[in-house]
Amino acid sequence: MSHTTSAHPTRITVARGDGVGPEIMDATLRILEAAGAPIAIDEIEIGERMYRAGHTSGIAADAWDIIRRNGVMLKAPITTPQGGGYKSLNVTLRKALNLFANVRPSKAYAPFVASPHPRINLVIIRENEEDLYAGIEHQQTADVTQVLKLITRSGSERIVRYAFEYARAYGRRRVTCMTKDNIMKLTDGLFHRVFDEVSREYPDIQADHMIIDIGAARLAAQPEMFDVIVTLNLYGDILSDVAAQIAGSVGLAGSANIGSTAAMFEAVHGSAPDIAGKGVANPSGLLLAACQMLVHIGEARAAETIKNAWLCALESGLHTADIYRDGISRRLVGTDEFTRAVIGSLGQTPRELEAVQYRPGGIKVQVADPAPVTKALVGVDVFLDWNEAGRDPQRLGAAVEAAAPGFWRLKMLTNRGVKVYPDGLPETYCTDHWRARMLPQNGKEARFADVLALLQAFDQHGLQVIKTEHLYTMNGAPAYSLGQGE
Repeated sequence: MSHTTSAHPTRITVARGDGVGPEIMDATLRILEAAGAPIAIDEIEIGERMYRAGHTSGIAADAWDIIRRNGVMLKAPITTPQGGGYKSLNVTLRKALNLFANVRPSKAYAPFVASPHPRINLVIIRENEEDLYAGIEHQQTADVTQVLKLITRSGSERIVRYAFEYARAYGRRRVTCMTKDNIMKLTDGLFHRVFDEVSREYPDIQADHMIIDIGAARLAAQPEMFDVIVTLNLYGDILSDVAAQIAGSVGLAGSANIGSTAAMFEAVHGSAPDIAGKGVANPSGLLLAACQMLVHIGEARAAETIKNAWLCALESGLHTADIYRDGISRRLVGTDEFTRAVIGSLGQTPRELEAVQYRPGGIKVQVADPAPVTKALVGVDVFLDWNEAGRDPQRLGAAVEAAAPGFWRLKMLTNRGVKVYPDGLPETYCTDHWRARMLPQNGKEARFADVLALLQAFDQHGLQVIKTEHLYTMNGAPAYSLGQGE
């Protein structure tokens, strides 16, 4: 159904979602229609009902066709059922559609919305596809589970470049990178190195880096010091919720997920099933995401009209429960009355809050393929499940050395990353999950056949191999981390 009289509306895909999703989507579409936003919608069903119907991804195959054909999606929050092997549909959509950039603005609207930081006005640009959100997990022993953290050079460059292009397009002066590369020197270290490389191409924009823990602390205490933050997937997810809350309410935060051929727009908050159906949900997060969507499709003027009307509604003091405060708000209202307040303000501009002016057009980035490297196999980490009485590293070390073929030598054993053999500390707690770092004798380069021979020898000696990780050099430099204490 078309929501505009325009001869050439942009077709978008709409998903009403779960919990409060249908209510806030209805409110958002009413406002878009009243504003004459030039869109036409195709609705799909995703989320909890699709999970329950047997679609473990939360989406049916025919819905993908609609999403891909339209290329633009406005999505309400969904509920992922607990247990049962269900995968997060949000993550699936982002990864399947190559939506690499998650853009989350956080701005205070004081004095009309209470905020401990009335001058906060920042944007968090989060890498959206990689990191721990790949969801690759395994239980390896009775005591130990693992998750795989994947960071690519191309993915890092793409999101960092997007952050600088965004800052330049919107008149932002500073981009701050946040990582934990003092600990994760290869994965987070790669992201930081790429940031430093790309930042040199933007001399007009200030660039700096913070370790994520102190960065998060400063964001919570002094958010006014930040302009644009670019970071990895998990950190960005956490930081953006913190920023939205200290700005006033998570319920006011919209989110854009941008790719090269598709884009998805959604509220930051979840489906809030505890208030679903009560008519009290705040539609603002989804509405502001819809404004981001309109800018993305080239309808910046419509986005301005809606956002300015929304600001007028905030100034009127008609507030939903999440932002209602005695002494600030004029009246507590539900979803419908707040929606009518926005519609009634269309065409107006706020009296005290800063009126919105958007810059039309999307941001495009191009990333070159990584340069080729010279790669050499110089060792292997063999992970073992070993739980003999006492878990004595000396006994396991002797067993590994006795089992290893003459080509190999044991460099060390680690347990949970800490070196425990040789010369470990007796105080170190050991679980049933061990890493044996095996290197060729006399510094030779190994072949895959040598690794297979090592694993076969371990098996013949009763050592239970869980997995292996090859140790490479790239252009002659070690491409693996040291053990703690090595």
